Amino acid sequence: MYICKFHARGVNLKLAFPFLLTTFLCRVVLAPVTRERSYGNVPQPHAILYYSQRTSKGGFLITEATGVSDTAQGYAHTPGIWTEEQVEAWKPIVDAVHDKGGVFFCQIWHVGRVSHYDYQPNGQAPISSSNKALTPQLKSNELDVAEFSPPRPLATDEIPIIVNDFRLAARNAIEAGFDGVELHGAHGYLLDQFMKYSVNDRTEHYGGTLENRCRFPLEVVDAVTKEIGPDKVGNKAITFGAHAEAEDCDPEALGLYMAEALNKYSILYAHYVEPRIVKSEGQAETNHSLLPMRTAFKGNFISTGGHTKETGNKAIVEGSADLIAYGRQFMANPDLPKRFELNAPLNKYNRGTFYTPDPVISYTDYPFL
Repeated sequence: MYICKFHARGVNLKLAFPFLLTTFLCRVVLAPVTRERSYGNVPQPHAILYYSQRTSKGGFLITEATGVSDTAQGYAHTPGIWTEEQVEAWKPIVDAVHDKGGVFFCQIWHVGRVSHYDYQPNGQAPISSSNKALTPQLKSNELDVAEFSPPRPLATDEIPIIVNDFRLAARNAIEAGFDGVELHGAHGYLLDQFMKYSVNDRTEHYGGTLENRCRFPLEVVDAVTKEIGPDKVGNKAITFGAHAEAEDCDPEALGLYMAEALNKYSILYAHYVEPRIVKSEGQAETNHSLLPMRTAFKGNFISTGGHTKETGNKAIVEGSADLIAYGRQFMANPDLPKRFELNAPLNKYNRGTFYTPDPVISYTDYPFL
């Protein structure tokens, strides 16, 4: 990866993004979006076409969330990166992105309590920060209901095991050829469950105070940066959200604390979800902004969450973000940067087929301009 300098708001930032130029077009990022098409938790050859379709020279892509272990699963057909078979399956996908000049990061996650016995090894209980169960949730097709099994709280001496799972997954990602990893600390999954007051009721040094609730996620950051280098690490957070019933009593304080804490590790970027995205569906009016977090964090800052071309431009101009990540629009428009450049109309996405296991439908069949 190349190193260049970017001057913004009087700050000289070291970047490993050769594509981050002064034009907005070069700031479009493929957001990590779950697609549930990796049968048996192994990435499939059809993902080669899916990701290469969305690659342009110098473009930055982040994979769908990828499990760090066999306990990290909570959905059907999501990919993993904890076995040699999975690593080998990722290699041609990564090669296809690199062949078109793209930069590719692997988002690694653990879903925690957002799971069911059926997805866990030996039908065991999912793990979480506490034993608080998640109530059934309506799926994105607005027809089916997802059921979740009661979790068990991780014992204090088990936490280093999960930290190590993230470390090994990051190492495996580099072995597969990825340029780096993004740690998924958002949307009510395991790292978020520890950070959020509504889920974490622990009484030892992983619960209670803001510092304690952020301890485990930051231990993951520490382990991964030591393993692959801070210039290959990003971190995603949603401090204002309430996804999977994970919300905080003081989200702005949480967001600022994490932004400042991440500075200690000199990671490549922080990826924050806009405050208007409260839950998985829809947007809400809010007076909150990511600008305080962007000001506190000294590295590159990615904003995501319901952006249009216009709101993305506005965030860049106002200095509240360096890059803008697009999910649903990029899914439906594989040539999204080109459409933005030409101010061309966008394909409409089909929410009902976001998570179908078909290798083509609403996956690789959206038309180019």
